[in-house]
Amino acid sequence: MATKASLLSDIQKLLREAGLRSTSARIAVLQQLRKAGRPQSHAEVATAVANLGLDKATVFRNLNDLTEAGLLSRSELGDHVWRFEIRSEKHSHGAAHPHFLCLDCGSVTCLPGSSVTTALKTSAESIGEITEILVRGHCHNCAG
Repeated sequence: MATKASLLSDIQKLLREAGLRSTSARIAVLQQLRKAGRPQSHAEVATAVANLGLDKATVFRNLNDLTEAGLLSRSELGDHVWRFEIRSEKHSHGAAHPHFLCLDCGSVTCLPGSSVTTALKTSAESIGEITEILVRGHCHNCAG
């Protein structure tokens, strides 16, 4: 199990490799997205890090800087809300991976769907390139 110090060191290394300064705001945003383990909106991230004294504008600038540097992926899932998630080996956004969007609460979850993604890409070769896969429905919390 990784320690807080090693997680911080990993984040600082990611920032350096992306050519970005390791600021407390960038670290906090990346830690929050890592902790969440799912795509989050600007509002969700801003709320989660507000106790650190970060305002919404600072969070927004950092989300955009981290996206431009290739550390985050940004997606809009048809509800006009940008969501951000950390790019990783698990979720390489060079290849789309499916997301589940709850129509009630708006939560978004990454779906493990390599077989779905592969099947769709194969069947869509005659149409074009698939860039995003979205499944909509009702999460367990809202469906009950």
